[in-house]
Amino acid sequence: MEIGRNGSNGSEPKDFPGANDPHVQQVVRAAHEELRQLMRQRADVMKRIGTVKQTIVGLANLFGDAILSEELLELVDRKSGGRQPGFTKACRVVLMEANQPLAAKEVCEQMQRRMPPVLLRHKDPLASVTTVLNRLVDYGEARTVLRENGRRAWEWVSDPETSASDTRPEISV
Repeated sequence: MEIGRNGSNGSEPKDFPGANDPHVQQVVRAAHEELRQLMRQRADVMKRIGTVKQTIVGLANLFGDAILSEELLELVDRKSGGRQPGFTKACRVVLMEANQPLAAKEVCEQMQRRMPPVLLRHKDPLASVTTVLNRLVDYGEARTVLRENGRRAWEWVSDPETSASDTRPEISV
């Protein structure tokens, strides 16, 4: 994050007033470090949220949704509300409830089995699912893993001690 990098106008750092000022550079470095630290904290918080959601979903699967308040049902994406869940929400639920990483095709199959109307609105459901899964990775809610066959799969992000992917390499897309 350097001030004065070449932009579309071809300007050099020296063209900006104060760009070479050591105080300005110190502020930029401090802001950069704070941003990196906050991004790490966000990733940790997202992992913890994933773990807690997964725990709540597991308890609801064992004891029924009746043990959850309306607010909690909504927070873990299980509230039906009388309408079909959104596409992203459906992908989240499938990943969250999976006991292993799933390929995009497997997510599609789960959605087709459990909530077919959600897929009807999409011309190419597999492409749509893949796009959503990659967005969930960007949001820090899911991670991509590489299966033994070399194919990608996605899993819900949770704390490392509860994750199924401790021994699988994480890949970026």
